Amino acid sequence: MKYLLLIILLALLFFVLGFKRARPAAPPAEKKKPGPATPQDMLSCAHCGLHLPRDEALPGMGGVFCSAAHRSQYEAEHGGPR
Repeated sequence: MKYLLLIILLALLFFVLGFKRARPAAPPAEKKKPGPATPQDMLSCAHCGLHLPRDEALPGMGGVFCSAAHRSQYEAEHGGPR
């Protein structure tokens, strides 16, 4: 009888230990998803009116532009640098 009780206790112990190992660990608090990017000012191209973020705009005479081609076209039409 006491061997049966010992076998039941050992089986219960293995079951509890196995159940704890099978559970997925909680994700660490350090690995958080990055938040949304900070908003940027939107500027419009002086030639075509396309809106683009400030860091992608090309400065030129008469405003900002979406591409080097539009900048040179605009400066040629409006009397660019002399």
